Amino acid sequence: METAPLIDPFARAISYLRVSVTDRCDFRCVYCMAENMTFLPKKELLTLEELDRMCSTFIDLGVKKLRITGGEPLVRRDIMTFFRAMSRHLESGALSELTVTTNGSQLARFANDLYAAGVRRINVSLDTLDEAKFARVTRWGRLPQVLRGIDAAQAAGLRVKINTVALKDFNEDELFTLTEWCASREMDLTFIEVMPMGDLGGEDRIGQYWSLKELKSELAQRYTLSELAHRTGGPARYSRIEETGQQIGFITPLTHNFCESCNRVRLTCTGELFMCLGQEDNADLRGPLRAHPDTNAPLQDAIRAAIARKPKGHDFDYSRQQADGQVSRHMSHTGG
Repeated sequence: METAPLIDPFARAISYLRVSVTDRCDFRCVYCMAENMTFLPKKELLTLEELDRMCSTFIDLGVKKLRITGGEPLVRRDIMTFFRAMSRHLESGALSELTVTTNGSQLARFANDLYAAGVRRINVSLDTLDEAKFARVTRWGRLPQVLRGIDAAQAAGLRVKINTVALKDFNEDELFTLTEWCASREMDLTFIEVMPMGDLGGEDRIGQYWSLKELKSELAQRYTLSELAHRTGGPARYSRIEETGQQIGFITPLTHNFCESCNRVRLTCTGELFMCLGQEDNADLRGPLRAHPDTNAPLQDAIRAAIARKPKGHDFDYSRQQADGQVSRHMSHTGG
C-alpha cells in the first residue's frame, strides 16, 4: 500500500483532518445558522461505516490528528459506534489524537463514553455565562444543560477548552468574567473572530465583528500576557496569563493570516473535502468511496489530487467594511 505522506504544493505536510459528521445541531447560533435551516437529505450523508473508511484512509496517508465536528457531532445517531471504531487507530499508534468540538449539550450523556473511546481533550463552544443572553445567541440552547455537560466532561477526565466567539455589543462586557471563570476551573480559553460564512437571514456580519486586537489589548490592561510559541496544529496563537497560569488562544482569520503553517483539511458530512476553510474549492470524495467498495486506491488518488490543489491561503477581509472573501456555505456544513 502506498503510504507516502500528504504534502501540499507549498511543502506543508497534511496531518490534521477535521470531520463534520452531521450538519444538524440542537442549537441555532446566530453567527452559524439561520433559524429555519434546511438540512441535507440523509442519503447524501456518509454513513458511519463510510466515515470510518474515509478517516481510516486519511490515517493510512499520514493524518495523525482527527477532530470530530458538526453541526453538533453528538446529536448524530449512534455516533459512539464511530468513536469506538476510531479508537483502534489510537491503540495502534497510527493516530495520535482524537478530539471533538461540541456545544456541550450532550456531554452529560456521552462524556464517559468519549473518554472510554480514547478522547482526552474536547473543545466546548460557549459565548456567554448569562442565561438570557445564551438563549438569545443560541436561539434554542439552554445554559444550565451545557454547564452540566462541562461538569460531566471534567468528572470523566476530559481536558476542556472553551471556544468563545467575540461578538461586538454582546459579550464584550464578559471578557474578564469568562476569563476568570475558565481559570477557576483550570480550563484554557480561545477567542475566535466571527467568520463571514453563509446567509444568516438578516444577521449583520460587520455589526457582529469585534477585533481580537482590541480584545487582547483589553486583557493586557488587566493581566500580564506572555506570548507563547505553543502550537496545536490549529490556527490559534497563544498567550499565557501570568496571574492565572491559563493559556488564552486567539483565532484571527480576519486580521492575522495563519495560513503559512496550515496542516489541516476539512471533510464535510457529505464527503466533500475543503482544502481551505476560506475558499470554495472542494473535492468530491464520496464518489470514489461509493464507486469502489472493495478498494481504497481510487479514494487515495482522489485525496492526493485534492491536496495538490490546496491553496497558499484564504482572503477573508473586513477592513473595507464589507465581508470580502465571504463564502456561501454555512459553518455547520463545513464543520466548526
